[in-house]
Amino acid sequence: MSIATASDGWATLRQNREAIVERWSAVAAQSLGDRITQAELERDVREMFDVLAATPDVEHHDLSDGAFSDLRSLLADVARTRVRQGFSPTETALGVFAVKEAVLEMLQSQGEPEGYRFFAEFSRFVDDLGLYMLDTYAQARESVIAEQSDALLELSTPVVKLWDGIVCLPLVGTLDSARTQVVMEILLNALVNTRSEHAIIDITGVSAVDTQVAQHLLKTVMAARLLGAECIISGIRPQIAQTMVSLGVEFGDISTKASLADALLLALRRSGSDIVTRSARRDH
Repeated sequence: MSIATASDGWATLRQNREAIVERWSAVAAQSLGDRITQAELERDVREMFDVLAATPDVEHHDLSDGAFSDLRSLLADVARTRVRQGFSPTETALGVFAVKEAVLEMLQSQGEPEGYRFFAEFSRFVDDLGLYMLDTYAQARESVIAEQSDALLELSTPVVKLWDGIVCLPLVGTLDSARTQVVMEILLNALVNTRSEHAIIDITGVSAVDTQVAQHLLKTVMAARLLGAECIISGIRPQIAQTMVSLGVEFGDISTKASLADALLLALRRSGSDIVTRSARRDH
């Protein structure tokens, strides 16, 4: 078939579908390695080719045009899949750029000069596809990273039920605004779900306490009080106590204890439990 117009060029691509898909898959496999099966790769390539070949027969292709919405949607899905599969941005883009080599080899086999003019326009269009995939890849990866960060925050902030009506929130690491929000939500939900009236916030594992961290703790305590629960802050080490005094940080009427054991003892007494220490039992 003679390629005289862009329409003829796209028609030639459609007629050589199987050859192009096979070569495209082979070239893409060199970039994607062994992290995706050949069957999965051929499925993705075949689907991309079919949507690509269904594009309007126009001289100049603008990917932002509404006519290419299906193509953009498919490329976005593939990009998000590549993120989850662990591929790099370069590998993701090369998987699309590989179609150019497959189409060029097909046109070379036909030996028609007009085919190269069509390929120049086709190549620019594929470059736009690759750039669109890179943009989508970046957005998808940021979303994945944000989801993983939220999951890690939740895992690093467990609420433990110590006694009927008493829960403990052990904190480890640093407290920033984002983590404070997660801490507050987790603690408040635990108070509601367990119907607890006492919460111990243990900061033994917090590396440093400054004015900002203290403000975060105060916000959490105030939020718990709105639910009718009282909080005790435990894990006040000598170094932290000295730092807080030098910074002028005050917890007001919020109870603080040096250890989790002391905080639990106070919470039990507040809840109305009769506590008898070992030394008291020996005295009797």
